[in-house]
Amino acid sequence: MPPIRVSIPSFRSEISSLEKGYTVFKIDVLMNGRQHAIEKRYSEFHALHKMLKKSIKPPEVPSKHVRNWVPKVLEQRRHGLELYLQTIIMENEVLPKIFLDFLNIRHFPSVPKTESCGSFETDSDELSKLTHQPVMLYLRDPYLFPTAHDTFANVVSEGVIHGVFYPDLQPR
Repeated sequence: MPPIRVSIPSFRSEISSLEKGYTVFKIDVLMNGRQHAIEKRYSEFHALHKMLKKSIKPPEVPSKHVRNWVPKVLEQRRHGLELYLQTIIMENEVLPKIFLDFLNIRHFPSVPKTESCGSFETDSDELSKLTHQPVMLYLRDPYLFPTAHDTFANVVSEGVIHGVFYPDLQPR
């Protein structure tokens, strides 16, 4: 099971006075137990597809020319776009950065499918785009899976016990 799951549960039509109407697809992204939703227009999928063709062989993207006002056709497009994203995840050992950016996954530039998280090999421009920066990164949970040389679990346990049973004592 890959660490990233995507689905497109719904879509909605937008009407703008500046341009003709368009459809927005809601994408649910689940990665390592965290879920977020983004919205993308078909034109953004099409642009992604063009960029992905430079680095991988992506599956076919659903047709660009459809009647946007027919609900049955829009439902077929929604299903096709969902399958498109899922196929990219399943068929690529390392997901391209452009694909992760499309899904708003910016913390892990090279996420292998078999690991729970990637490395922080970023340049200064990328770090400035982050809204928050992590303090630590563990490839496994040191509290749930401690090793002999891992003192993190003991520090946390001792701190909690000390705070609960001896709240009036100050640390030395």
